[in-house]
Amino acid sequence: MKTRRVHTYGSGGHSIEYSIAGSGQESVLLLHGGHSNCYETFSFGTLVEKGFTVVLPSRPGYGKTSKEIGGSLAEAGAHYIDLLNHLGIEKVHVLAVSAGGPSGIHLAAKYPDRVETLVLQSAVTKEWLGPEDALYRISRIIFHPRVEKVTWKLLSTFNNIFPNFVYRRMLPSFSTLSYEEAAGKMSEGDVEAVRKMNARQSSGEGFLIDLSQTGQITEQYLQDISCPTLIIHSRNDASVPTDHPLHAHENIPDSRLIMTDSWGHLIWLGKHAEEIDEAVVKFLKHPSERRV
Repeated sequence: MKTRRVHTYGSGGHSIEYSIAGSGQESVLLLHGGHSNCYETFSFGTLVEKGFTVVLPSRPGYGKTSKEIGGSLAEAGAHYIDLLNHLGIEKVHVLAVSAGGPSGIHLAAKYPDRVETLVLQSAVTKEWLGPEDALYRISRIIFHPRVEKVTWKLLSTFNNIFPNFVYRRMLPSFSTLSYEEAAGKMSEGDVEAVRKMNARQSSGEGFLIDLSQTGQITEQYLQDISCPTLIIHSRNDASVPTDHPLHAHENIPDSRLIMTDSWGHLIWLGKHAEEIDEAVVKFLKHPSERRV
């Protein structure tokens, strides 16, 4: 995106890499999902086009952001607030994606004077993969900092050669639907979008930090959120099960839940993507319609 500007800010002796775009009066702090960074494209472009200023930090351990600020959600949250202070942004809409969910929940619960609204998209809202889960153990191996570059390089290379094959093989990690069922909900450019996603992804030390932090979110955190909250999740999500959005909706007092029929975890793709974007923009731009 031509308007995206990338900077690195020193915060408490550590660094935060972030991108910023747009010139709107209202700002969105976008907290990306796992294996991503400040160059994420999902949600970013749409929000800029709709008139928002979007600040997208690489979360702890991702990109050039210091892993040390990810010791806890509280520590990371304090650095995000420091970044907002540096940018002169008093209040933001927080949009938290997938594994960025716990960070967004923490900010909304602990900094109510700085968070205007919270949007959770395909978000983790409670303890996610634990040590007893096979996927947790596998993730700690293939996404270990010493291995993850090779993991993503191999996947990206293979994906560039056989995009349709890789998409079909990856689908069960994103969707509970069969390929035939998912195909009916896909848009023409979805396979290419997944290829581009795999090409830009990197785990750094961030994904292991993500795995360690999901257990820090308690029901009390959710119950302490006082800002209007929009929760959007696919009922076909295989990456983050649907008990996560239901749990959040049950515990966040002023929350609205939209369960979409999109093909899976990547709700920014597929035939339902446009209506999801419209729901988010409407929620952010029309204060009178935020309250449930």
